[in-house]
Amino acid sequence: MIRLNKSLKSIIKMKNKSILSLLLAIFLSATCAFAQTPKIGYTNLEYILAQLPEAKQIESQLKEFEKQLQSQLQSKYTEYEQKLDTYRKGQATMAEIVKQDKEQELISLQNNIREFEEKAQGEMQNKQVALLEPVLNKIQKAIDKVAEENGYTYILSTHTEMGTSAIILYAKNLEDNISDKVLLALGVTPKPATNQSGAPVKK
Repeated sequence: MIRLNKSLKSIIKMKNKSILSLLLAIFLSATCAFAQTPKIGYTNLEYILAQLPEAKQIESQLKEFEKQLQSQLQSKYTEYEQKLDTYRKGQATMAEIVKQDKEQELISLQNNIREFEEKAQGEMQNKQVALLEPVLNKIQKAIDKVAEENGYTYILSTHTEMGTSAIILYAKNLEDNISDKVLLALGVTPKPATNQSGAPVKK
């Protein structure tokens, strides 16, 4: 009996050690999982961009570029309207072959205007990308720096553009908004920002 009791005690002791080891493993696992929980921050690209000195320069260059395209387009419209007016006034006395030639010329001018409008839109977008890309790269580097310094795993965006939804729609902790920190990293003192229409831009 004595030996049996000793054996039972040994088994119980071993089981207790096993349970303790299991609990310790679970605790350590939970601790590691908690330690690895990602820290998520967010920012608004429009808010940052609106406060950079480069933003006004880009806006000015885009307006000038758009003005040039509009001027060329207006010239084409004027030419078309003048020739259309001449055609309407003289079509009653025109020979049929001349009339057909004028009509074909007007159709050609219409097509030319349509093609120019499409190309102008593409060139405008390309110009915008070319001007913004260096600034956006600069902002991205500042975001990377702030995220690294503050231990963030992910940085999401509250910025919306052309009807698209923000990546993050709600954030309870305002301290995770790194927009002002990014501006400071860019050497800019944060202040209330407005968009092109003058409306305030949220962080």
